[in-house]
Amino acid sequence: MDFEPKITSLGTQDSEQTGSMETAESYELAIVGGGPAGLTSAIYAGRARVSTCVLVGTLPGGQPANTAGVDNFPGFPNGISGSELAQRFQSQAERFGAKIIPQPAVEVDFSKRPFSIRSTRKRYKAQAVIVATGAAPRRLGVPGEERFYGRGVSSCATCDGFFYRDKQVVVVGGGDSAVDEAIFLTKFADKVTVIHRRDELRATKIYQEKAFANPKIDFVWDSVVEEILGDEAVTGVRVRNVKTEKTDMIKSDGVFIYIGMEPKSDLFVNQLELDRQGYIVSNRRQHTNVPGVFVAGDVQDPYYRQVVIAAGTGAIAAMEAERYLGRYT
Repeated sequence: MDFEPKITSLGTQDSEQTGSMETAESYELAIVGGGPAGLTSAIYAGRARVSTCVLVGTLPGGQPANTAGVDNFPGFPNGISGSELAQRFQSQAERFGAKIIPQPAVEVDFSKRPFSIRSTRKRYKAQAVIVATGAAPRRLGVPGEERFYGRGVSSCATCDGFFYRDKQVVVVGGGDSAVDEAIFLTKFADKVTVIHRRDELRATKIYQEKAFANPKIDFVWDSVVEEILGDEAVTGVRVRNVKTEKTDMIKSDGVFIYIGMEPKSDLFVNQLELDRQGYIVSNRRQHTNVPGVFVAGDVQDPYYRQVVIAAGTGAIAAMEAERYLGRYT
């Protein structure tokens, strides 16, 4: 079922952009974020015949779109690439009438209904909102990281692995993402060194078994990166053993960082209740502290960060938004 957006003239001066009268597109539901949570919300809302727009931002498909392979999403016994899974999410959402907007939200106002969301190009109004902005890779915060980010330092092996054919790379971290991407990088690099601050991996057993069996992967235990070295390009990392305090230099042409995620919630400071880590606070039915605003996915989940769980919370948020709209519109 396709929905045409309802265009409403707000009659307000858009002084920030052109100085002309601003026109907003009005929907029953606006979803901020286009990862598994946001797009699943759009699928459920569209099937319920709720007019829906999705501001997918600059990374359509969310973090899974940059993942080499997803082996644990139900229905794909042989696995599926993250980019293909993301595209299938979006295609299904569009099939049910969701309007996909390839722009990020840059400003929100949840103080009154209809709620207001401004993208980089336009303003949108909605009677209900689902926040599904996800989380972003955490940085190391060491010298050299910012300087070489995008030029030898990365958090996306799928994006940048090709550039390290026949070279040596370092992967920092010990969870599922770090080990999975280390395995992926062996398709290109001659050697992959995994640096982990503990003496054992946190990754699930199947990833550990694959990594330990791969002759291209070495491990440096109980160590942290203290500096990324290089002149015009990355040449290595300086590491410190957290038990002995001994420092060493490891030669590397690239550094891939997977040390956790940070919620992308800055846009909602003073709009929604956040916890001390910046995650949006919600109840078990994905309600935030603002009636009519719901949340789903990694921006409210500091524990699991799984595609299937994000999708599940997206479904709950959409069902709750539908009930809210039926009750209050």
